[in-house]
Amino acid sequence: MAQSHNNRPQREQLASRSGAPRAGGGGASFGRQGGQASRVGDRKSGRFSQGGKQETDAKLLDLARVTRVAAGGRRFRFRAVVIWGDKKGKVGVGVAKGSDVAQAIEKGTRQAKKYSILVPIVDGTIPHAVEAKFGASRILLRPQTGGRGLVAGGPVRIICEFAGIKNISGKFISKTHNKLNNAKVTIEALKKLKIQNAITPNQTNS
Repeated sequence: MAQSHNNRPQREQLASRSGAPRAGGGGASFGRQGGQASRVGDRKSGRFSQGGKQETDAKLLDLARVTRVAAGGRRFRFRAVVIWGDKKGKVGVGVAKGSDVAQAIEKGTRQAKKYSILVPIVDGTIPHAVEAKFGASRILLRPQTGGRGLVAGGPVRIICEFAGIKNISGKFISKTHNKLNNAKVTIEALKKLKIQNAITPNQTNS
């Protein structure tokens, strides 16, 4: 018994050198399965910040692998849907493809910045109710009083949060669960917001 007790540290050292997971620990991921697991984890968290003069925030909404059949065989690429916003009235949705995940996310972020829109915000909410349609998706956005928060889920909540809207309720009238269409229809609804002498967050800060 004493000899087995003395050999326990040696067994732990050998296990740590070989890369085997310890008891009670998560262990390390190896091979192709480990890469897929880490990629799924990035999709779930998805949010990444960008430094610079202005504080911005972006989140990976959807990541899919697309296939193109060519003469030499199948070619695999990745399509990323990224939501970008500065939480001061600007928000955008970008869709891009790349040979790897990092390239697709980088291109999608640039597209979201390039085609971002300015949302009129009054007292932390939208000025009026609005309804929009894009593809098979339909959405209804309504203003809310202070303290209600973001009564919405999915892409609507992320887009409104990144735009700087604090109180709003959103509801999908359609039954589609396509994340890209739901994000696009939310942007189309925000584009329809109009108000005379609207005070945007950028004008307020100036």
